[in-house]
Amino acid sequence: MILYDIVDGIGRTVEGAAQTVSGVFEPTIRLGVTGLSRAGKTVFITSLVANLMDRGRMPQLQAAATGAIQSAYLLPQPDDTIPRFEFETHLAAMTGKEPVWPDSTRTISELRLSMRVQPTGLMGAVSGPRTVHLDIVDYPGEWLLDLSLLDKSFAEWSEEALEKANRRPDGATYCASLVKVAADQKLDEPVAQDLAATYTRYLHDLKAAGFSDCTPGRFLLPGELEGSPVLTFAPLRKPETVPRKSLYREFERRFEAYKAKVVKPFFRDHFSRIDRQVVLVDALGAIHSGPQAVDDLRQAMADILGAFRPGSNAFLNQIFFGKRVEKILFAATKADHLHHSQHGRLTAIMEAILRDARDRADFAGAKTQAMSIAALRATVEDVREYEGETLDVVRGRLLETGKQAALYPGELPSDPTALVGPARKGADRWLDGDYGIMAFAPAEIMLNPSEGPPHIRLDKAAEFLIGDRL
Repeated sequence: MILYDIVDGIGRTVEGAAQTVSGVFEPTIRLGVTGLSRAGKTVFITSLVANLMDRGRMPQLQAAATGAIQSAYLLPQPDDTIPRFEFETHLAAMTGKEPVWPDSTRTISELRLSMRVQPTGLMGAVSGPRTVHLDIVDYPGEWLLDLSLLDKSFAEWSEEALEKANRRPDGATYCASLVKVAADQKLDEPVAQDLAATYTRYLHDLKAAGFSDCTPGRFLLPGELEGSPVLTFAPLRKPETVPRKSLYREFERRFEAYKAKVVKPFFRDHFSRIDRQVVLVDALGAIHSGPQAVDDLRQAMADILGAFRPGSNAFLNQIFFGKRVEKILFAATKADHLHHSQHGRLTAIMEAILRDARDRADFAGAKTQAMSIAALRATVEDVREYEGETLDVVRGRLLETGKQAALYPGELPSDPTALVGPARKGADRWLDGDYGIMAFAPAEIMLNPSEGPPHIRLDKAAEFLIGDRL
């Protein structure tokens, strides 16, 4: 295994060097789009590509505002073994006569957008346009959380998982199932399958309750691995002795196999090649779910950043050490669910939630930024009178009924510690507020030939992520 890792690492270093040299002539930006469930990864990618192709709504992207981007078009992606991101299908769903949200990400996919760019400055005066490729990689947020398992043993993961289950909603059912099972008993496959199924149901319930850390992620989206031994394990309390062929020993082996055969190849083949990263977070959904969901989100994002390789992508660094994630955007999505007067507060809360994760990335040399965005604006702002008060609301079409409704979600605190503090202390509920949320459907829109879908700060996000390379 060690020899394989060494040889594989040398091969990838040579491959990285070749890509670096070729990138001098046609630069390639490899953008990873990650996030937890319901954060809007598919909508983000679809709207970003559409707005880069038709740039009328992108004034804060300097290369678009100045006309440096002369054209943008889709080309076949470089990775022949990865499914193509279904851009056209998703765009049609979002902007059709009866618009709907596109299907959630269930597997990895990729899309290449190529832009013809006229360089500015001294070089631009003597050179013609050049082609810059933007390779966007989309993958399920459920898989993202598995990266935090790489540095944990089965005993460590089990201890953490059981401690969380004892204080999380719906965790009691799984903990009760362990009372009937002795971890040092001989492996009985029906018992193993029952424990894994019970734990999987708990993870699904946890996700539905608004929690973020639901590992192992493939238990939620197993794909072709469903029913395989590599997904048939669950956390156990370590017995005093661990006999061979015992339930604990076999679960420990399967946990290590899961890391080696599922998590590590995914990290090696995709994460190690990314140099710009978007982390999308449904912060409003977590706030609505309560303090425990907010703290769970905070811890999950800190764990996730530990698996990235943030830092500078200097030329020699790429050749000898492989790519590093040099820019990371933390984006709180669904900003259109709030009046613009609260967007600054949402961004501040986002920064506070992600303080541990950002500090880790900043320490390694990566540039980071947090902002609140809406990749597809589904609401309009309005003012309503209620019990003698004037309320800033947003109005849109409800997802379930299709009827128009106005939402006042509550006033977010000006001091983010009013949320993060109770979350860190494990409070059961918010004492000073009740933050509402509605599920809005996409609005019916008419797109001009030069405009992409309406958004909030998508152009600012693009400027941070790729503006320096355009």
